[in-house]
Amino acid sequence: MSYVLPHLHSGWHVDQAILREEERVVVIRFGRDADDQCMRQDEALLKIAEKVKNFAVIYLVDIDEVSDFNKMYELYDRNTIMFFFRNKHMMMDLGTGNNNKINWVLEDKQELIDIIETVYKGAKKGKGLTTQPNTDISWDEESSDRLP
Repeated sequence: MSYVLPHLHSGWHVDQAILREEERVVVIRFGRDADDQCMRQDEALLKIAEKVKNFAVIYLVDIDEVSDFNKMYELYDRNTIMFFFRNKHMMMDLGTGNNNKINWVLEDKQELIDIIETVYKGAKKGKGLTTQPNTDISWDEESSDRLP
């Protein structure tokens, strides 16, 4: 468990973190703090937190302590990362079929930075769904048409 990254200890705190941030992507790791997958993910997030601080803020939520979102966001995995921008859930197509969240441990620091930066750039352009970094295809949120 990372004691350095900020924890959100209630549903109200999660809502406020998502609501109050106007310029950066809110990255939330949902999971159980004592779980080994979450601990590994937290370490990777801690290592990139300083590098992404200009365009992202990272929070941790223990789903046993804060269960308000477990059903809404289908938080059944041991480790889940979700993205929000200006009070909107941001989706990312990483080719897994699940565009709502990352539900595996992603320890590659540069890959994490690239994903967060891609979500940020897409969010700033008004896109609700962005694609994995280094691809030429993105989706237009309004029409779901492919754009070059």
